[in-house]
Parts: sequence; C-alpha cells; structure tokens
Amino acid sequence: MRQRFEQQMTLGTIPIGETKITTKKRSGKLPDLCAALKEIFITPEWNERLFAILESRVMFGKKRTGRPGMDLWQVFVLAQARLLLNTSYEDLHHIANNDHLIRQIMGVEKGFGYERHEFRYQNIIDNVSLLDDETVRELNQVILEFGHEVFKKKRGGSLALKDR
Repeated sequence: MRQRFEQQMTLGTIPIGETKITTKKRSGKLPDLCAALKEIFITPEWNERLFAILESRVMFGKKRTGRPGMDLWQVFVLAQARLLLNTSYEDLHHIANNDHLIRQIMGVEKGFGYERHEFRYQNIIDNVSLLDDETVRELNQVILEFGHEVFKKKRGGSLALKDR
C-alpha cells in the first residue's frame, strides 16, 4: 500500500526535519529546492495541502492493499528535482541514489554503517511519471503560494523573483 511517507523510521535514518542545508550563494539550485521542500514537509498546513493533491491524483481508484511502492513524498521530491534541473531519468536515477541532500529530504539517507536503500531505474520512471502535467501544475500552485507566504515582503510589497 502506498503511503504519504514512512512513519516508522528505521535505525540509522536521518530525519527530514533534521537535514542540514547549506544555502550559500554558490551552492546551486538543489540546496534551495531542498530548503523549500524541508519547510513544506515540516509545516502541517502546506504538508496537508500537498499530500491531498498527491493522494487524489496518484491513488485515485486504486485499492489500499498490495505491495508498497515509493512513498508519495519520495515521488514528489524526485519530480521536483527533475523539473528544477530539467534532467533525464538517467540523471534522476543517479541523483536519487548518490546525492546525499536529496536522499535526506526523501527520508532514505542513512548514517555510516547502515545498509543504503537503492532506487531502481524503472521504479523511478514508473513512479515519477504518475504525476501528469495537470497534477504538476496543481502542486506548483501550492509551492508558489508557499513561496509567497514565506518570502512576502514587509508592508504589503510585492514578491519579486530574479534569476541568479
């Protein structure tokens, strides 16, 4: 049965809320994405809105039994990383298995001495492709509202985003 995220942590797993993210100017796009995703994950209001969309789209019409797939949170994180980097599934497979920050935000990174969880290439394709264009637009609307809420200017000023 697919679930939002793994409630029961296994030994050695680094909690998503305790992920340390460096957002230095030269750190790239992924740390900025991970900082936003971490904040969404730990904030109940945004977390609930996000999972409501994911559950209505990904799990619609499916039985609540069966073998477990990737968690909805893992699918969402990988989909966001793929969109941000405009990358192929091959590169996404590499990122999912080797980028420590992304693995911590997905909730699968383990400390030294513990067996690592490895994602299969086809598993990533099958799960990330479940998010169609309309679902991604809905999710991005929630993320946009989150950005406006978190980064709003003082005294009612408008939010101005710029490229680096």
